[in-house]
Amino acid sequence: MREKILVVDDEREIADLVAVYLENEDYTVYRFYTAKEALDCIRTERLDLAILDVMLPGMSGFKLCQEIRKKDTYPVIMLTAKDAEIDKINGLTLGADDYMTKPFRPLEMMARVKAQLRRYKKYNPASAVQEETLFCHAGLTVDVTSHECTLNGRRLDLTPTEFEILKILCKRKGKVVSSEELFHEIWKDEYYQKSNNTITVHIRHLREKMGDTSERPKYIHTVWGVGYKIEN
Repeated sequence: MREKILVVDDEREIADLVAVYLENEDYTVYRFYTAKEALDCIRTERLDLAILDVMLPGMSGFKLCQEIRKKDTYPVIMLTAKDAEIDKINGLTLGADDYMTKPFRPLEMMARVKAQLRRYKKYNPASAVQEETLFCHAGLTVDVTSHECTLNGRRLDLTPTEFEILKILCKRKGKVVSSEELFHEIWKDEYYQKSNNTITVHIRHLREKMGDTSERPKYIHTVWGVGYKIEN
């Protein structure tokens, strides 16, 4: 079945260009130039990924991302014309999985789309690899097969990236995993810069959802200058 991808950008040339590249890769594309037009699609279609421009008329891409996260966990890639760190942090905090700054190379966009879809499809039980699929720790349960995470019986609504980070930390419980290791394991061979705070933002968002803190952590511990771990 062809994956369905939502593209929302008020710059028609960009939206049309992205759509052409996606369609050439045999994806089904839902293309819109305003957030208002895209809302009905989000609410009625089973989508596999969304590409959202941050600056949209009437409703921002951030708000549109929030609407998606009310019921869906498929990957969201944000597009921004600004190279401001705060835009990237805002997008990740609101549930986005990746971001690209305009102007971008279409081939890099396709590579990121494919990487996000590969990760997302790994949560499908039919394609899950034969490895440990259930992790439990102090009331926290991470079920890879069903892609569900609960804390003391309460379901946590995690994005694919948040779920992957938590799964990796649980899988390597008792060992410190650096931000660079997490980044490469999630985004594979993408270039990592020490100034990149993508993982830090996702960890903070995870802690908020778990009711955890960096000062007195019960689950995700920060090993300063090294990385993160879940204690045995």
